[in-house]
Amino acid sequence: MSRKHLPSVAIVGRPNVGKSAIFNRLAGRRIAIVHDQPGVTRDRIAAECKRGRFAFELTDTGGIGAILNDGFAGQVRAEADIAIHSADVILFVVDAREGIHPIDEELANVLRKEAGHGKVLLIANKVDTAKTDNDVDEFTRLGFPDLIGLSAAHGRNFDQLEGALEDHLANLYPAPAEEDEEAKEDPVKIAIVGRPNVGKSSLINAILNDERSIVSDVAGTTRDAVDVPYRCNHKPYILIDTAGIRQRTRRDTSVEQFSVMRSERSIRRADLCLLVIDASSGVVSQDRRIAKMILDENKPCLVLLNKFDLYHPDAHFQDRIDQFREELGDDLFFIPYAPKVAISAKNRQYITKVFDAVEKVIETAEHPVSTGILNRLLQTSIERNPPPVRQGKRLKLLYATQRRDDKAGPVPVPEYMLFVNHASLLTRTYERFLENQIRKEYPMEGLPFVFKVKSRVSKKKGA
Repeated sequence: MSRKHLPSVAIVGRPNVGKSAIFNRLAGRRIAIVHDQPGVTRDRIAAECKRGRFAFELTDTGGIGAILNDGFAGQVRAEADIAIHSADVILFVVDAREGIHPIDEELANVLRKEAGHGKVLLIANKVDTAKTDNDVDEFTRLGFPDLIGLSAAHGRNFDQLEGALEDHLANLYPAPAEEDEEAKEDPVKIAIVGRPNVGKSSLINAILNDERSIVSDVAGTTRDAVDVPYRCNHKPYILIDTAGIRQRTRRDTSVEQFSVMRSERSIRRADLCLLVIDASSGVVSQDRRIAKMILDENKPCLVLLNKFDLYHPDAHFQDRIDQFREELGDDLFFIPYAPKVAISAKNRQYITKVFDAVEKVIETAEHPVSTGILNRLLQTSIERNPPPVRQGKRLKLLYATQRRDDKAGPVPVPEYMLFVNHASLLTRTYERFLENQIRKEYPMEGLPFVFKVKSRVSKKKGA
C-alpha cells in the first residue's frame, strides 16, 4: 500500500485566524468546517489540489497554541509539528484585524528555526477591503519576506497567493511530470462511518501507517468529514473520515450537529461505505440506524468488525469470526449484502483484508447479472413460488433487464428494471424474495439490489 508522492503544502497558525476558510477556497470545495468557535479543526485535513502546473496535497491543521478545555491542545500542536516537518511549503496564517498576537510571534520563531524563510508564505487573512491593506505592514517584523494580505471569506487577492504558491513549487520541482493515465483515473470515494468511538480514525491511521487523525476515547474527537487521498495497488482512493453519528437527541452543540450533517452527506457522495462496528460491545441500535442510512442511499457497503481482539481476546480472529458473523447477521438483517471483515485498527491487524474486500466489490459492480440470466432466474422463482393475489389480480413479469449508469462513478450500482402487468402488485416482501433467489446464484456481495418496476402501458382502442 502506498500513496503517490505529491508536493505537500501545510496551513498553520493559531486558532480562528481563517485557516479552514483558506483551505476550502484552495481546495475548491467545502471540506473543513468553518466556525468562529476556536479549536473546531483538530485533525490534519488533507485534499489533493492543483494550481497552475502543479498538483499538491494541501493540509489543514488544528490551531496552535489554543487553550482548549477538552484536553486536545497538546495533540493539536503535535499534529501541526508533523505537518511542519513533512511539508514542502508552509502557509503561516495570521489575523490582520487583530494584529500580531504573542502566539504568532512564538510560532514565527519556531518556523524560522525549523522551516527556514524560503519555505514559508506569511498570509495575513481578513484584509477584506483596500482600506485595510495597510494592516498588513505590521506583520513584516515577523521576519518573512513573502507576505500576502488577502480575504479568505471574499476571495480577495487569492490570485496573489496562488501565484506565490506556484513559484515556490516551481523552485522545488522545476519540471513537473506529466500526469500518466493511472493518475487520471477517478478515485473511489470511501466513507468510513459509524457511531462515536468505534475506531474510525484509528482505522485511517492504520491504513496510512500514519497518525494523521487524532485518536481519543472522548466521543466526538473527529468533527470534520476529512478527505484523505490514498493509493492502494496502483488505484486511487479518497478516504472520508467522518464524525461519529450520534442519535439526534444526544447532539449537544451546533458544531456537532453540523459535523453529523457532514457525515450523513458523506454517505450520499461516497462510492462505497465502510460501516465500522465495535465488535467488543456488539451491534447497538445506532449501528442499525446508520446501516439503514446506507441502505436507503443504495450504497455499496462493507461492515468492519473493529476491536475484534477485545471481542474474544483469548482466541485467534479466525476461530471466532464465523460465530460473530452469524450473530451479526441477525442484528443487521436489513443490510445482508454487506460482507463482514474482522480487524483490529489499534493493533493494525488484518487491515489488508479491507482493501481486498473493497476491490472485490468494485470488480463485482463491473460485472452485473446479464439480462438473459436475470430473466431465467426471475421466471423460475415466480413459477416455484407465485406472487400473491391482490384485489383479484396476480403479478405477471413480462420482461426484465439490467441497466448501469456509467456516469455514476467508479462503483456503479446496477439497476434491474422489471416490466410487469401492474407495478402496484409487487409487494416489498415479494421483491425481497426475488432478490434472495437471485443472490443464491449471484451473491453480488457488497452491492445493494435496486429494482425499478414499470407497468405495461395498454394502448386504447382506436388509438
